[in-house]
Amino acid sequence: MSVSSSAAVIGVDSSTQSTKAVVVEVGSGRVLASGRAAHTVTGSGGARESDPEQWWRALVGAVGDALEQWRRTAGGGGAAGVAGIAVAGQQHGLVVLDGAGRPLRPALLWNDTRSAPQAAALTRELGMDGWLARAGSAPVASMTAAKWRWLVEHEPRVAGAAAGVRLPHDYLTERLSGTAATDPGDASGTLWYSTADHGYDPRLLEVAGVERGLLPEVAPSGGAWVGSLTSAAAAELGLPAGVAVAAGTGDN
Repeated sequence: MSVSSSAAVIGVDSSTQSTKAVVVEVGSGRVLASGRAAHTVTGSGGARESDPEQWWRALVGAVGDALEQWRRTAGGGGAAGVAGIAVAGQQHGLVVLDGAGRPLRPALLWNDTRSAPQAAALTRELGMDGWLARAGSAPVASMTAAKWRWLVEHEPRVAGAAAGVRLPHDYLTERLSGTAATDPGDASGTLWYSTADHGYDPRLLEVAGVERGLLPEVAPSGGAWVGSLTSAAAAELGLPAGVAVAAGTGDN
């Protein structure tokens, strides 16, 4: 995809407690405007959860603030000058979706430690060396596979109803483009992606107990174009429907 050096792209950082958006000029890399919106984390003890719909509303708000700031700036542009958008999101969190792409429950965040026993069980099942050789990481409570195992054990009806399993940045990319896509950087924090083979590992999927069909495709990191803004997303953001959506990555 060829983009004019005078065009702008939007970068979104959806972190644990807030979402930031920047408008960047393609040719110079200069930040033209920025916006920010908060979202909440709930839970006590070891529980840490967030409503993915709040992430989306925060993304819409942060992008809207950035575009408005750009318009107010002397010589500032507008939505018509935006060529692309991508999301970097907090890693490891577990988002489970129904068949319509709606979250079945709040997301389990990276810092939710209820999955520590499941992480220990995963370590026993494959051995530390086995995990390091295949996934490049060791099971800990923050990893997505441990959270999925926790969900299967504690909320089997929710796990059984899942039509999709996503990471936080995957969920937002799919809301933007309608495409179920992740990238190697974020996928590497799940424990079911092989950093050696650059794809989902059947053995790791088996140990984690997750079906391949629930997971998004893995697109190259960075600027890989996974689709365009859907008409619904474009309307909410105030952007043209043809704006490219890149794969983005995880943010840790």
